Amino acid sequence: MQESEKYEDGYDPDQDEQNDAVVGVALKWSLAVLVVLGGVVGGTVWWLNRPKVVEVSEPTELADVQIRESEDVDIPQIPFTDITDAASIGFVHENGAAGQKLLPETMGGGCAFFDFDNDGDQDLLLVNSQTWEEFAGESESSESTLALYRNDGKGNFEDVTEGSGLDVTLYGMGVACGDYDGDGLVDLYITAVGPNRLFHNEGNGKFADVTSSAGVAGGKQDWGTSCGWFDYDHDGDLDLFVCNYVTWSKEYDLAQDFKLTGGDRAYGRPQNFEGAFPYLFRNDQNGKFTDVTESAGLEIRNSATNVPVAKSLGVTFDDFDSDGWLDIIVANDTVQNLLFRNNQDGTFREVGAISGVAFDMNGMARGAMGIDSAPFRNNDSIGIAIGNFSNEMTALYVSSGQSMQFVDEAIASGLGPSTRLSLTFGVFFFDADLDGRVDLFTANGHLEEDINRVQPSQFYKQSPQLFWNCGPRFQTEFLLLSDSSVGEDFSAPLVGRGASYADIDGDGDLDILIMATGDKPRLLRNDQLTRNHWLRFDLEGDGSNPHAIGAEIRVEFGDEVRFGKIMPTRSYLSQVELPETIGLGNATAVDRVAIYWPDGTVQDIGAVDVDRVHRVRKSNLQTALVNERS
Repeated sequence: MQESEKYEDGYDPDQDEQNDAVVGVALKWSLAVLVVLGGVVGGTVWWLNRPKVVEVSEPTELADVQIRESEDVDIPQIPFTDITDAASIGFVHENGAAGQKLLPETMGGGCAFFDFDNDGDQDLLLVNSQTWEEFAGESESSESTLALYRNDGKGNFEDVTEGSGLDVTLYGMGVACGDYDGDGLVDLYITAVGPNRLFHNEGNGKFADVTSSAGVAGGKQDWGTSCGWFDYDHDGDLDLFVCNYVTWSKEYDLAQDFKLTGGDRAYGRPQNFEGAFPYLFRNDQNGKFTDVTESAGLEIRNSATNVPVAKSLGVTFDDFDSDGWLDIIVANDTVQNLLFRNNQDGTFREVGAISGVAFDMNGMARGAMGIDSAPFRNNDSIGIAIGNFSNEMTALYVSSGQSMQFVDEAIASGLGPSTRLSLTFGVFFFDADLDGRVDLFTANGHLEEDINRVQPSQFYKQSPQLFWNCGPRFQTEFLLLSDSSVGEDFSAPLVGRGASYADIDGDGDLDILIMATGDKPRLLRNDQLTRNHWLRFDLEGDGSNPHAIGAEIRVEFGDEVRFGKIMPTRSYLSQVELPETIGLGNATAVDRVAIYWPDGTVQDIGAVDVDRVHRVRKSNLQTALVNERS
């Protein structure tokens, strides 16, 4: 085709080529402009966001890392021997279970070591329940009573219940021991499903029921549990605190459709019952008491429903803020624990939540039963141990002596993981091996006989546990001792409930009694092999608190210090002995012993011999060591 040639429709290919050339030139210039603009924009962005210049200094030499190694410490041998039959204890607990599955049948009974005849050794009281009225007379155990055993001083016991005034039948629960009238004889208060009982020690092995005249029975429909004597108002006599569990009746219990997986009737849950207020009975020093629960600030209500919050099973008393006045801590089942701070004017303020003891670390309430407190680190920190339901580890709330701010250190201390599966009732601190650090005992057992059918990890009978306090030498503070250390008699499973300790045979170490619901108790003699040294104090106060409940003991040797306290109310439904045992480890002498009496006075008795029982009388004199026996 020639240059001048055109198509008939007017299309000129030469003109098209010229147009393409013009477009090509324009495109090149556009691309060039875009590149330039892109560079400008990118440069601007980089400039605005450019990294700052960091001056690099010369590296410093790192300090050597100090690795703390655990001390090589032998696990102590603390074998316990079951001497229940050998000691002539033939008691069998009657819980009334006859197939109806009533909640009180699961709770067991308490026990107490106390010297009822003032002969210097520790006697024993066992609390019994009874058959229900419609089944009375169908078995020999329908006439079950409390049981009083006299100790011969060597750990052998004689049943002296008959004719003592304690051979009474009631659906008993807990016990508190204390000389409320100051006559030198220890009296007994027994809680029950129904009215409670106060028994005055008349001497010569006789007790008189003075409940009505004293005014401490409580309500006819109450369910009393743990209880204890303490001087809350600093007037020198012993007042009485009584836990109540839930608002319960047999008719209401039977009307609930409690079932295990598979359709069988089960024992009820406390969530299905309303709570109940505790009692605080003020001692009026004339054999009579006044109910001051409400005026003292102890009636805590649910803000939404106005019903009582507490479902109380355990209680102990301690001076948690180091102000010289006893506070109250209450272990509650499935609701928050309560901590009552003593206002020093006859009233209390409930501070459980703000102090950190009301709930677990996730803010949840647990099924709490037994409780105890102690300075388990031998300093001003206080530990509160609370036994909880299965799959809820035992709590260990720790605070310094004055802050009243607690943190649950159960996991960090090694206690938590080993207690998660256990259903724990009785709990107490005591120095099992006399090495100077208090250990922790727990009594365990489930509620349902058939629990293993529906929960393979759970068993009705469960082994007790002894956690050795290792101190700061190991990665864990509490180490669960195995059968090789405590013996098979100790570890044999049972349905554990109340538990207590005492030196029943005068050898200086502490023996254990465990109650079992619907079964025999277990008396375990401590046959520890450590050869550690010890001190034992039997205090004699003045006025209406002759056994000095609430007193504290401080023992010093070298740069070491040990603490003790006279507080029998601890564990679950139970009381431990009044004398206080303090382990010394391998120390063969002490430099100073000071007694901090309940009224705030301090008595320095200087140095005393080890491996002895010292009876100390309160006096204005610098030293008042009036009796000593081995």
